[in-house]
Amino acid sequence: MKQVETTILGQSYMLSCPPDGEALLREAVSIVDREMSLIRDAGKVKARERIAVLTALNLAYQRAEHAHVALQPVSSEAVAVSAEAGTLDVDHLIRRIDLALGDDGQLL
Repeated sequence: MKQVETTILGQSYMLSCPPDGEALLREAVSIVDREMSLIRDAGKVKARERIAVLTALNLAYQRAEHAHVALQPVSSEAVAVSAEAGTLDVDHLIRRIDLALGDDGQLL
């Protein structure tokens, strides 16, 4: 296991990761640091432990929400051409593609 020094909310942490997992670990640390900073900077929560718990809950909720949306079947209305407008529900399709791509990138 590789040892990687990281910083979250100004505090250093030495974390272990597989040799090929450093980039992914650093991205995860960046997300956690950003989310914790947002909660701290909102000014309502001061204790690091509470900030960490709220961040974990927010990230878990976002993940569950993305998984739920990704598992939803595409209705025929979402992909059917509207007789009146002659358009597709492109926004819905783009959101589903973005969720499927995950961290690989977004379509738009």
